[in-house]
Amino acid sequence: MNKIVLTCKEVWYYSPIDEELFFIWIKKIGSIAHFDGIGDELYLYFETNEVSEDDLRELLALFYRYKIDMKQLSRFLTEDNKKWFYGNKKAFWHKKVFGANLKG
Repeated sequence: MNKIVLTCKEVWYYSPIDEELFFIWIKKIGSIAHFDGIGDELYLYFETNEVSEDDLRELLALFYRYKIDMKQLSRFLTEDNKKWFYGNKKAFWHKKVFGANLKG
C-alpha cells in the first residue's frame, strides 16, 4: 500500500466562509485519510494511490477552484480511469494535470 501526500501551498480564500467551505469540501472526499498544515502549506494524506472516480473528480474541481498545483493529481492515473482522466484532452484539467505536450 502506497501512502500519498498532496501539498496545497498558499491557498487563496476569497472570504472567511470560502475558507470554511474549502475545509468542509476536503472532509467530504472519502479518499483523504486526514490533513494537517504548517505555515502556508496544507497536506492531504491518502492511504493509497487508488481513489474512486468520484473522489478524483472532486479533487480536480477542488484543486482547480483553489488554484492548487494540479500536476500532483497525475499520480492517480490508472488503467481504469485512463479513458476519461487522461484521454479527454479537452477537459479543463488535462493541461494542468498532464502538461501540454504529452502523447499517449
